[in-house]
Amino acid sequence: MSPGDVEELEIELLLEGIFRRYGVDFRNYSRASVKRRIGICREKLNVERFSDLIPELLNNKEAFNSFLLNMSVGVTEMFRDPEFFLTFREKVIPVMKTYPFVKIWHAGCSTGEEVYSLAIILQEESFLDRSVIYATDFNALSLDIAQKGIYSMEDFKHFEANYQATGAKSRLGDYCKEKYGFFKLSDQLKKNIVFSTHNLASDGVFGEMNVIICRNVLIYFDKMLQNRVFHLFRDSLSPLGFLCLGTKETVKFSDVADEFDLLFKKEKIFRKISNTNGQAIL
Repeated sequence: MSPGDVEELEIELLLEGIFRRYGVDFRNYSRASVKRRIGICREKLNVERFSDLIPELLNNKEAFNSFLLNMSVGVTEMFRDPEFFLTFREKVIPVMKTYPFVKIWHAGCSTGEEVYSLAIILQEESFLDRSVIYATDFNALSLDIAQKGIYSMEDFKHFEANYQATGAKSRLGDYCKEKYGFFKLSDQLKKNIVFSTHNLASDGVFGEMNVIICRNVLIYFDKMLQNRVFHLFRDSLSPLGFLCLGTKETVKFSDVADEFDLLFKKEKIFRKISNTNGQAIL
């Protein structure tokens, strides 16, 4: 067995141990991404082999929590990909307004910046009070940051520029307060947001939703896990529900591809085909 094969075996044993010990499943994440992130953990803990992480992570909860935080992708920002939020504002929300109340699942919400971005747009379109956003992530530490809604001012100008490109009706500063180099988003935005842990790799249907947003998460999964998640989303969406993915993600090659219509190619917004008329119509 070559050294590379031994490393692969060590990683498999580590991921299997984590799943059995904590119920957190990374076994079908993209192997290149997982290996890179485990390598960072190995360097931090100053151990020679991947297998040396097994006793440390299985017996030291603090070390595991640090590992878990590192494994979270966590690449997010407010109003990331402004074109998506502009299209959501102009094309999706008018359809949502034909319903008395909608449920939105923001899966893999990380530290929450995009969840609050969505809440701001819903508020500006006078629809937040008729919506509930379920913001979920497998990482409790990320969710804790999201629930607090406190972020560094370092990127505020960039966030403001993103926001203005979404057809903004105000200034970002109107939705937050600055203090000691941080800004805290208004509690008013949180009133219709429910934060909860949910693992896309292992947990089941979250509920019947009108909209599911899961952007830039599936690119870190292998094909088998992507397919599992698409089945989960299909089963969690009401007829004619919207599925919003990241710019490099698509439902096209999954088992459920023929159950969705692509509405907006660039923004990767799909709509579940109705069970009654066989097509999704805006």
